[in-house]
Amino acid sequence: MNTFIEKQNWRYATKKFDASKKITTEDLNFLKEAIRLSSSSYGLQPYQVIIIENPELRAKIQPVAWGQSQIVDASHLIVFANFTDINETTIDAYFDNISKTRNLPLEALQGYADFMKSKILTLSSEEKNIWTSKQTYLAMGNLLNAAAEKQIDVTPMEGFDPKAVNEILGLNALGLNASLIATIGYRHTEDDTQHYKKVRKSQEELFITL
Repeated sequence: MNTFIEKQNWRYATKKFDASKKITTEDLNFLKEAIRLSSSSYGLQPYQVIIIENPELRAKIQPVAWGQSQIVDASHLIVFANFTDINETTIDAYFDNISKTRNLPLEALQGYADFMKSKILTLSSEEKNIWTSKQTYLAMGNLLNAAAEKQIDVTPMEGFDPKAVNEILGLNALGLNASLIATIGYRHTEDDTQHYKKVRKSQEELFITL
């Protein structure tokens, strides 16, 4: 069987982490790079990724994340925080980065920059927030796949109070909103969920070929 598919069958949303096991710096950097290289609309990456190791901070988050033990027991807690607004400055900074990275004059990029601005800046604040939040799911997908390659466990979470997490982390002042949470580490031997058969639709049920 293809190794990628084997790893996808191996991974699951871990319910109980072994708090004594920590991810190495090397492996954490691997996961960070996988997140950094994630696809996003226009390549804009309209989010920040916050890695929380501090146990006191994680203890504050646990009650507003439905009391889930993974928040405090996992090796690391990751918060994907989307930009609550996109403005002209954000897009200009992106094109500055393109110019420097690809050694291109900004003038050569102006047409595409104007196009992006015409599509993004005309959105309402609510539409921008929804759009940037969706981008975090792409980054989460890369994290899940990269972690599976290293047999590092991940629990993706939507089960938390974003407003409360925003307040705890001071995200509002930064123009950010907690969109997704991921706990990463190593499954506990007592987590019976790891032995459950993976339940998914069959290919015949899931796919429509036209």
